[in-house]
Amino acid sequence: MSLGIRLNVTSNLTLTFHPQTTIRRTSDSTSIRPRSIYRSNPLILLRRTMSAIPSHKSSSSKIKSSLIEPDGGALVDRVVPESERAAKVLEVESMPKVSLTQIDLEWVHVISEGWASPLKGFMREDEYLQSLHFNCIRTKDGTIVNMSLPIVLAIDDEAKERIGASQNVGLVGPAGDLVGILRSIEIYKHNKEERIARTWGTTVPGLPYVEEVITPAGNWLIGGDLEVLKPIKYNDGLDHYRLSPRQLREEFDKRQADAVFAFQLRNPVHNGHALLMNDTRKRLLEMGYKNPILLLHPLGGYTKADDVPLDVRMEQHSKVLEDGVLDPETTIVAIFPSPMHYAGPTEVQWHAKARINAGANFYIVGRDPAGMGHPTEKRDLYDPDHGKKVLSMAPGLEKLNILPFRVAAYDMVEKKMAFFDPSRAKDFLFISGTKMRTYARNGENPPDGFMCSHGWNVLVRYYESLQAEEAAQEAAVLSA
Repeated sequence: MSLGIRLNVTSNLTLTFHPQTTIRRTSDSTSIRPRSIYRSNPLILLRRTMSAIPSHKSSSSKIKSSLIEPDGGALVDRVVPESERAAKVLEVESMPKVSLTQIDLEWVHVISEGWASPLKGFMREDEYLQSLHFNCIRTKDGTIVNMSLPIVLAIDDEAKERIGASQNVGLVGPAGDLVGILRSIEIYKHNKEERIARTWGTTVPGLPYVEEVITPAGNWLIGGDLEVLKPIKYNDGLDHYRLSPRQLREEFDKRQADAVFAFQLRNPVHNGHALLMNDTRKRLLEMGYKNPILLLHPLGGYTKADDVPLDVRMEQHSKVLEDGVLDPETTIVAIFPSPMHYAGPTEVQWHAKARINAGANFYIVGRDPAGMGHPTEKRDLYDPDHGKKVLSMAPGLEKLNILPFRVAAYDMVEKKMAFFDPSRAKDFLFISGTKMRTYARNGENPPDGFMCSHGWNVLVRYYESLQAEEAAQEAAVLSA
């Protein structure tokens, strides 16, 4: 499949593809200390200041990070100003409390920084129903914005009774610290079966997010306007990668980006990924853009147990830039804090929508985005082509340019990752994320040219440490 680009020209976005290219748009700590899974030196954020780039615009015109307007027209920021925190803490002491799980806290992080703009808190019932049934919500001015995943907070019967007639509740983090306030609350029924069926398109057992989050959750949902007492921090050595949408937009300004193309992944970067990202930049340059910037944006919230942990992935990504597989001068590496649902075409809309709010006006999508293998059958859970097709039609995403990428595989003749050529299909080897992890777990090397050597060594060391830890645990059990 060749690279296709869907361009949507609106009153807020002007695209002119010739040397005078212009893009215009209207302008617009909670601590968690998880045990480190992979012990290594602290990661160094590879963000270099771009050297002066000759401008192709007049000196009176400045390129804005507002290449694309955030949903709702302005980024939501639900973090309480420092000057007001002491008063808010006193106020929340007298409120009924709701305890948050680790994944609830990740959603607090997402909402507070504006990734889900214009959403200002956990969904009330009308927002939930629109999201669940229409994959979008209608704002007060009648605008349709994409919102394909319900962002909700579940509570049990005991918490509901404790809240009673209170209009506001305090939110308590997994470590027992006060996180924030939910105001003007609404409590409504949590129909789990309906939520699962409409989000995943199936109720088959074995869906990771369902088993981890929804099944054990309470039978009620509580919505309201969120106030977060201080920025969410994880204290895991990676917080410097967790750039908010506002920070990303500022960084795009500093680098004088005239296009930002986002690439999400939850696996280590191999040379096929790099081929796709570098090819996308080349095509944007051919279209007349002068300084396209890549947002390499790995998912940093909940992932299933057999995925490579975030700290390992971030170290691997840093090696990819250090080895020059991707250019640090034109690449921003940051963490997207959302939990992963593995809900295929439904979820990929959320991933794209959040990047609009971060300031990206191009989104790269490939095979089976946000998908997974079927939990009980030997097949993909979703049609691998449906994700990119859905993105090209999804309501509320019209202003985002979708870049479906060409299929890359390992060329056994050229001994490198290359775009798949159907005319000599027998020369290509497809190496899935599962196969890649199996290589590393078994201490086998992938074919030469599949991944940069320093990046591959990060994965090998991780699996060696994991096997050593498992062996020690087994020995402890046997000796007990």
